[in-house]
Amino acid sequence: MSGFNAAFKAEVARLARKEIRDQVGATKKASAVHRREIAQLKREIASLQKQISRLQKKGAAAADGRPAPAAAAADDAPRFSPKWLKAHRKKLGFSAREYALLVGVSTLTIYNWENGKAKPQSAKLQQLAGIRGMGKREALKRLDELEG
Repeated sequence: MSGFNAAFKAEVARLARKEIRDQVGATKKASAVHRREIAQLKREIASLQKQISRLQKKGAAAADGRPAPAAAAADDAPRFSPKWLKAHRKKLGFSAREYALLVGVSTLTIYNWENGKAKPQSAKLQQLAGIRGMGKREALKRLDELEG
């Protein structure tokens, strides 16, 4: 009789675990979905808070009659990337000296820009933006004009 009791208890425990697993599985899935949704909502809130902060800074600057902060003014200015500058110079096949002559700066300045040790001033940034759209032939032609 004790063998029957032990087998019966084991079977009941097995069925109970199976039933619990089936019922808890749906809850676990729902919980995972909720966690993903909460994470997405937190990201959206952070993004919206950044936008509000930017807009408040612009609004405060406009209300005071002073120019917008540098971040807002920089939206209109071309962006600068040392990685891009180096890649563009290599794409054109120019040495740092030739590229410096094309931009109108020293070779050391190009070196510092490419290594992120310095950033171009707004006037030079405008020149770089003009050079950005140049192809190799046009750049060679302009370089010949500058050298000759």
